[in-house]
Amino acid sequence: MSTHIAELHDVSKRFVIHQQRSLKEKLVNAGRGKEFRQDFWALKDINLDIEFGTTVGLVGHNGSGKSTLLKVIGGIIAPTHGSVARRGRMAALLELGAGFHHDLTGRENVYLNASILGLSKKEIDYVFDEIVDFSGIEQFIDTQVKFYSSGMFVRLAFAVAVHVNPDLLLVDEVLAVGDEPFQQKCIDKIMEFQREGRTIVVVSHSAAQVKQLCDRAIVLEHGKMIFDGNTEDGIRILQQGYAKDQLGTNLAPATVVEKPHRGNSSITRTEIRRVSGEKTSEFRTGEALEILMDFHNATEQGPLVGSIMIESPTRECFYVLDTRMIRQAVPGTPGNFRLKFAFPSANIGTGEYAVRAQLWKADGALVDELEPTPKFKMLDTQPGTGALSLDVGVELTQLD
Repeated sequence: MSTHIAELHDVSKRFVIHQQRSLKEKLVNAGRGKEFRQDFWALKDINLDIEFGTTVGLVGHNGSGKSTLLKVIGGIIAPTHGSVARRGRMAALLELGAGFHHDLTGRENVYLNASILGLSKKEIDYVFDEIVDFSGIEQFIDTQVKFYSSGMFVRLAFAVAVHVNPDLLLVDEVLAVGDEPFQQKCIDKIMEFQREGRTIVVVSHSAAQVKQLCDRAIVLEHGKMIFDGNTEDGIRILQQGYAKDQLGTNLAPATVVEKPHRGNSSITRTEIRRVSGEKTSEFRTGEALEILMDFHNATEQGPLVGSIMIESPTRECFYVLDTRMIRQAVPGTPGNFRLKFAFPSANIGTGEYAVRAQLWKADGALVDELEPTPKFKMLDTQPGTGALSLDVGVELTQLD
């Protein structure tokens, strides 16, 4: 018996892009349709086996084919070439509100959606209260879903999907719509599924989420599968791809980013360097470093707030500091100014990082943000991985 819950062989998917933009163009060019059509291959020659009980993350740039591949795995769309085989009951969260009828109430949609996913009315009756309780929208359950917010859509859709006892759960980026407590609730439920030996395929732009949930990562690029293996290696290849794209634009020197002044107040330069002033893109953990932020006020702005964030290449924030936290006044008077953030000992773990500089009004309104961000690499001699570098000692004791 096969250990695979899904098998894809030589799968390719083509979409046709029509170039005519108006009804008039379509009428004028009638009979010459081929001249105004373009083939777009969203997937190319995908060979993939998904084993029972695994959690697989599909990652890649926007437009790389992640969502298309998820829909092909779920049978939502058929491949142009190749074959797909699936086993067991499947539930999918692919698009916001997919499977819901907007003129029906939440209650009616629970019965409709769960029946589409294979449950009988008796089975739905049995889990209905659990679905509503998990979703947290009990007071709106008899309201038409066309009046639901995006967060309420996701809550109800996820609650239905996880209570039909699927063997295979497909989850697209829709979980990002929910608030933080509900996202954690969903992650806890996914982990419960993992302990029960269910199979999960996740599309996410969050590297941290993929690392937390997935034991396998598949990296897609322009419809092709360029990596299939352990999660850490997959995320590293993905982040290297982001960095390569940014370098290819010739907009971002390694540790210095500059731009002309624009508007009433703007950041004109950000730099990461050693305290000696030496320019370098590599630092050792524990080494002192400085982050400089230059800004220009053309007119009187009132008090300002400067902030920096240390991020991963995929914009996951590891550290935030603003001038209010350290009681540093920032003038809004006309002129050129420099903020220097000095770190005597930067205990940052091995990896590549970016620094995002921002300028704010005192009332919290964003004035300016420097984009692209300067980058630096941290080299760590301590054991362990992650954004922190910690001294560690280990002691083994035999217990009676």
